[in-house]
Parts: sequence; structure tokens; C-alpha cells
Amino acid sequence: MSNSSLPSSGAYLPGATVKYVIETLLTRIVTQEYASEERLPSERQLAQDLGVARNTVREALDQLEARGMIRRRAGSGSFVTYDPDGEASATSPVAADVGPLQLQVMRGIIEPEMMRLAVINMTPRQIEALSVVLSKMEAVQADATAFVRLEEEFHRLIAEGTGNPLLLACYNLVLDARRQAFRTAMYRRHLTPARIAIYQRGYNGLFNAIAARDIEEASEFMKLSLIEDQRILLQED
Repeated sequence: MSNSSLPSSGAYLPGATVKYVIETLLTRIVTQEYASEERLPSERQLAQDLGVARNTVREALDQLEARGMIRRRAGSGSFVTYDPDGEASATSPVAADVGPLQLQVMRGIIEPEMMRLAVINMTPRQIEALSVVLSKMEAVQADATAFVRLEEEFHRLIAEGTGNPLLLACYNLVLDARRQAFRTAMYRRHLTPARIAIYQRGYNGLFNAIAARDIEEASEFMKLSLIEDQRILLQED
């Protein structure tokens, strides 16, 4: 399939090797191993580093550009456009119009089923990518913005792990809505170091449940997470 034939709706589902490259590069970008505006290694270097063909790297970069994580400049290479500080406004007109309670309703609809499908379908390689993000989350002590960005990437990897491209496309909209200013400001007020430590323990338990294919335990975490966010929103009111 040529790049020009890829649908723009997010319904394209890459093969296993391309997904591995996408997940690896996404993790490096989100954890700022590749910083904002930094030039990525060349396609040849990435292919050698990851042990894949150059056309596989090229396809993965196409997908990262479609997600707004990188920008490719002819003759210059690929540059990171991911905003680690979360200051950018929502890029989707739909997400920009979503209010806090509307977001919570949508999360309540999508996330429980997303978690169930992910526990069933995630590959060992995807679970390993999840563990890398978890390690970065556990290293955060007081930076609420950094923790939220890693939390979002953790959830995005879970959505991708469902193996359902339509669900992933829908959840990318949810993540877009989560990046709005109201949520960023809210978490800066509520994500104290003590609360971050509590969340870290929770995400560690969630990861263990996913790795053990424990649907009940993973789903319970998701329900408690939704309840906690709802409680914070009600406090804001």
C-alpha cells in the first residue's frame, strides 16, 4: 500500500513491525529522549538502530507525522513537534468544543471496553513499550505537567493495544480534548507530589494487571481512575 493511499481518518492499521517502530519512536519522543524541535536520526540510522528495513521506518514516520508528533522537511529530515509542556490548544475543532463533564461521559463510555480489549489483545512488544512509559512516570516526583503527558501516552498505548483502529481514532480525540487548558490548569493545582506518588502506585498495579491478562483488575483501576477525575472536577465547580 502506498503512502498516498493511506486514509486520513486514522483507520489505517500498520503491520506489526511498523507498529513496533511507531511505539519505540513515540516513547522516545514523549519521554523527551528526542526533545521538541530536535531532528530525528536519519532513516538509515533508525533502520540500523531498530533492526528493520528503511521502508518500514519511512512508513512509521508517515504515521507519526499524521499524528502531529513530527514534521518532515524535504532535504532536512524529521523534527519533533510534540509539545511536552502541554501548552498547545486542542488541534481538533470537535475536541476544542468539549467541556469537562462531556469529556468524562465519553471516557466512561470508551475506556472500560478499551481496557478489556487491550488486556486481551496487547502483544508482548506493546506491553514492553508500556513498561518503558511506566518507568518514566515513576521517575516523576513533582512535575505535574510531565506526569500528565506520560499518563496520556500510557493510555494511548493501551488504546493502540486494542488492535481496533476505529477505537484508537476515537480515543485520539479524547486525548486531544484532555489536553485543553481547563484540564492542564486543574492538574497543576491537584497533582501534588503526594498525589503523584499515589497515582504511580496505581499505574504500577494497572501495568501488572495488564501483563497478567487480568481483565477484572485492570477494569477496576479504570473505574477508580474515572471516579477520581470526576471527584476533582466536582471540586473545581
